[in-house]
Order: sequence, then structure tokens, then C-alpha cells
Amino acid sequence: MTVNDAAIGKRYAPEIYAVGREKIIEYALATGETNPLHLDVSAARAAGHADVVAPPMFAVVYQGRAVTRAMFDPELGIDFAHLVHSEQEFRWDGLAVAGDELTTTLTVADISEKMGIGFYAFATESVNQRGETVCAGTWTNIVRPPQ
Repeated sequence: MTVNDAAIGKRYAPEIYAVGREKIIEYALATGETNPLHLDVSAARAAGHADVVAPPMFAVVYQGRAVTRAMFDPELGIDFAHLVHSEQEFRWDGLAVAGDELTTTLTVADISEKMGIGFYAFATESVNQRGETVCAGTWTNIVRPPQ
């Protein structure tokens, strides 16, 4: 396996995600979330929010599109059939709230190879319509060599 580390630093066009109330509630219910800020508009507004607040890990929803685009970029040459998710790391600087429009940019942070295994790290940053950073992430994937 040979990786193309020439793509390190490549920045992709932003992905825009409109945060919807029903999507937040569906995600919260699917993940067993019980905090009323994620499920009840009245509770969220009583706490000072404009609408329901997305649970923190909802970041995988609004950042996922950008990551998917990179993983299927022919320039990177990722063999998706041999891809294994390695780790994710997030830093939340704000809240995602229903009604927000989040713009996520992705940069290829690192590409390396060790013992025939490819390592791909992607950095994401999502900002809301006011230009405030909501979440920054690092998504790392491993590509095993074909057997």
C-alpha cells in the first residue's frame, strides 16, 4: 500500500447543514437522551435557548457529510473496503440549536503509512450563521492492506 501524502493540507469546499428541530429530537430519542433541552421546545426556551439544543454528539451528523466527501476523494485513494474507523475527538465551543445553519470545513490534517497500514486524519470546524465556532473535530481512519 502506498498513501498519497501530497494531499496533506487540502481543504474542501464547505458543507452547509440546516439544523432541524425534528432531526435533533429524533437523534436524542435514538441515542436515549433524556435531557429536556434536547426534546422539549418549552424547556429549551425556558433555559434561554431559541429552540431545542442538539446533544453534543450530534456533531457526527452535521460534520459527517464533509468527512464522507474526503473519504471518497480519488486524490486520497482510500480503499473504502478496507477502511476502519479509528477515533474521533471533538471540542465544543458552542451549542447547535434548531434553526442554526452550520458550515463545516474539512482539511486533510495528516496522511501516513506504517507497516503497510494507511492512517488518515481529517480536521473539521463547524461555525454557525453568526460565525461562531460550534465544534471542531479530528476524525482518524485506518486503511488496512488488502489480504
